[in-house]
Amino acid sequence: MARTSAYQREWLYGRQAVYEALRAGRRRFYRLWVAETARITGRLDDIVNDLAPRRGLTPEFHPREALTAQVGHEHHQGVLLQTGPYPYADFPTLLEAARNRSEPTFLLLLDRLQDPRNVGAVLRTAEAVAVHGVVLPYRRRAGITPTVVHVSAGASEHLQVATMNLAQAIERLKDAGVWVLGLDAGPQARDWDASWAGGPLALVVGSEGEGLQALVREKCDLLLRLPMYGRVASLNASVAASVAMYLIRMARGAPPHRTNA
Repeated sequence: MARTSAYQREWLYGRQAVYEALRAGRRRFYRLWVAETARITGRLDDIVNDLAPRRGLTPEFHPREALTAQVGHEHHQGVLLQTGPYPYADFPTLLEAARNRSEPTFLLLLDRLQDPRNVGAVLRTAEAVAVHGVVLPYRRRAGITPTVVHVSAGASEHLQVATMNLAQAIERLKDAGVWVLGLDAGPQARDWDASWAGGPLALVVGSEGEGLQALVREKCDLLLRLPMYGRVASLNASVAASVAMYLIRMARGAPPHRTNA
């Protein structure tokens, strides 16, 4: 079951993020603010005239400056949605998702990514390639904040995300027969090999500056590095994670059915 607190509220912002949150319907929804000068077309029309009424919301129209003051920036695109907190999943739910989709487990573990924009970008790709779930550590990481939701274009609202000690998560995955692959650029890492992609697996991605922490690296079944053909020696963490996830998805083929139907 998801773990939430009824007393916490936050403002999601941006048309795509608000649209996907309402479409997913996993949070509690309290208020929808729309800029008075906003043109009610496209995604905003879908929000105001379709999804909001379905979720029991009546749009409130305010000066654009009020929306900016509410969130402290101008990236809201004329719409704000006040919600309850992000509904984190329990770890067993991630394993159940693979069984429910009738395909080998495909999980993503993020080891201490702290830049919410990187986390949002990774989650957007994770949803696009239909991972079954994401694990974040309890500490030293970016959680699912409104910035993460915005950067992920609302993809985070459709993902099952759990938080737990990564070393313990890896042990539980191994007990469940899941092969744990660490994305690493160090000398111990092997060149990328897609032969590992077909079975149950979890991909572990390290932090922006430090990569995988030592204990997590040691617990991985295998360390793999992406091939680099140019003069740059490394990739941004979110880019590397996205490339690896797509290589895995392409190697194992499309899922049995669309998950966003």
